[in-house]
Amino acid sequence: MTAPGEQEIRSGTLEELAQTVTAEEKAEAIHAVRSAPDVTFTWDYERSREHLSKLYEKAKTSQWNVTTDIDWSIDVDAWAIARDPNNPMNTTMAIDRAGTPFEKLSEDEWYDLGAAGQSWVLSQFMHGEQGALICTAQIVETVPWIDAKYYASTQVMDEARHVEVYARYLTEKLPYYFPINVHLRALLDDVVADSRWDMTYLGMQIMIEGLALAAFGFQYQTTPDPLLKQITRYVMADEARHVAFGVLSLKEAYADLAAAEIRERQEFCYEAAVKMRDRFLQQEVWDWYGLPVKECTRVMLDSPIQAEFRKVLFSKIVPNLKKLGLLDAGANKGQQGWLRQKFGELGVLQFEDWEDTGAEYERMQLEHAPSA
Repeated sequence: MTAPGEQEIRSGTLEELAQTVTAEEKAEAIHAVRSAPDVTFTWDYERSREHLSKLYEKAKTSQWNVTTDIDWSIDVDAWAIARDPNNPMNTTMAIDRAGTPFEKLSEDEWYDLGAAGQSWVLSQFMHGEQGALICTAQIVETVPWIDAKYYASTQVMDEARHVEVYARYLTEKLPYYFPINVHLRALLDDVVADSRWDMTYLGMQIMIEGLALAAFGFQYQTTPDPLLKQITRYVMADEARHVAFGVLSLKEAYADLAAAEIRERQEFCYEAAVKMRDRFLQQEVWDWYGLPVKECTRVMLDSPIQAEFRKVLFSKIVPNLKKLGLLDAGANKGQQGWLRQKFGELGVLQFEDWEDTGAEYERMQLEHAPSA
């Protein structure tokens, strides 16, 4: 059921949303994307952006080691966790199975599917972190400010560490991991292929990492797995700095853009938001389990609890776009800004006054190893 002003909006047909990776793509170890951004040197070494310098200094003292700072001795029983009735990470468990492809599954099969769903989520985190690794390396090359280059170089290390920690958790603690979701891959391809440095920031630092930060927060608060909780707390501290970096950098960059350029970025944010909302639906899980992907995708789209869960993932994106001025840019004579109107139709404006990451990141930083 939609709220007043909210509209039923989909980013494609059901067939398009149900698309998954092909057998040939699953077998591929390498995925190449053509990208040719201009590499930018700067001969101005003056440290003129105090807010970025502060982030850089914090990043230098916040490095952690996947090998020594994570307690890998903790046992993980994926099947027991999947059967924990108090584990809200199993978001598929709340789906009404009557009249769906899930109806004929036994209780054990249903819980096994829930375990696979958790593995799928963590797999997408891993793949997304590699996308962030590549995008941040591009930012080092293309951003024109020395303070931003310095900070982005620390984020490259952060992202490599995140890929490493999720890869190790998935290979050592879970029975399998899933290939990249075809829609996540397409979004990463679009961000990497754009030669403009600010679009790399906007796509990765604000949109993809903003959604991931909200998902990490949900995972940290709800997972019954002490090892995953420990990993997530470390990753969240890094990610909060990353999103803050994007907000602080783009706020300066967008102050001088023309109205048409701002509108292009608003449209990009809206299109990315809709795709992230209704295309990450565990399609690879249904395919792996031999279930009809199209019908399962329809169930996920139509589930009220799934719809509300997907909205909450925008709790970091909306306040950050507001701080950047993109939410209300173009407002005139009582007419709402274009992106505000569109986000109202998506039903996510309730998050606009939540804490933005520029204010949040200091509270999320770690001085010592977190307790599980």
